[in-house]
Amino acid sequence: MYQIVKKEVLAPSIKRVQVKAPLIAKKTKAGNFIILRIDEVGERIPLTVADHDEESGLISIIFQEIGHTTKKLGTLEVGDYIQDIVGPLGNHLDIEGYKKVICIGGGSGTALLFPKVKAFHENGAEVISISGARNKELVILEKELQEISNKVYITTDDGSYGHHGFVTDILKNLLEEENDIDMVVAIGPVPMMRAVVNLTPKNIKTIVSLNSLMVDGTGMCGGCRVTIGGETKFTCVDGPAFDGHQVDFEEIMNRLSFYKEDESHICNLDKEVNE
Repeated sequence: MYQIVKKEVLAPSIKRVQVKAPLIAKKTKAGNFIILRIDEVGERIPLTVADHDEESGLISIIFQEIGHTTKKLGTLEVGDYIQDIVGPLGNHLDIEGYKKVICIGGGSGTALLFPKVKAFHENGAEVISISGARNKELVILEKELQEISNKVYITTDDGSYGHHGFVTDILKNLLEEENDIDMVVAIGPVPMMRAVVNLTPKNIKTIVSLNSLMVDGTGMCGGCRVTIGGETKFTCVDGPAFDGHQVDFEEIMNRLSFYKEDESHICNLDKEVNE
């Protein structure tokens, strides 16, 4: 079992917990994820490792309380235990050879973006970070991004903080002003990642991190299959990062909406968590 040693509220419904997991902390690299199960009867959910420290043996996970399990995870306090954590899973992001990158996070995707920004920064790259949120209350990790980025742009949909508009507004300007961008990394809602890819020229490598439905995380169940460049891939073992210009975004959006009606239903399990 894995003990929670620290818990923070980053924004309404977005929380960060640090968990004692020495073996995972030792092997994790930017882009890896874990699958956790809160208790013996709980569902398995994938979460990106937002940060890790080999010396202390701690890993950080940031999650938005949007489903039964994430809401239940949000009720755990320091000293409580998570039943199972499997990882690190997935392929880490290749950061070698890139001198100037734009890293874009949308909503809670900024949490998933953070370890990539940190890795590029530690590897000596110039990093421009763009973080978007619906409003000021939902802006997360701004201070942390400032410490490891050369420039940080914040956007909000309602204009309550930073640029009034979308991350793609800033990206469009940067692509017009900067002619030495090596890579663009985008993580967030699928429509946002598709909009980023549509803006970015094909000669600039554009990486997106896909949040497909996933069960086992080992390529056995096939639930996370996606189409990349016309070929079937599995997000858990072939990704989660892929060349954005090769991704069939329409297929992903259709698959993610498959359980939308069921997820919006307030079931007895949610009532149990909220009580």
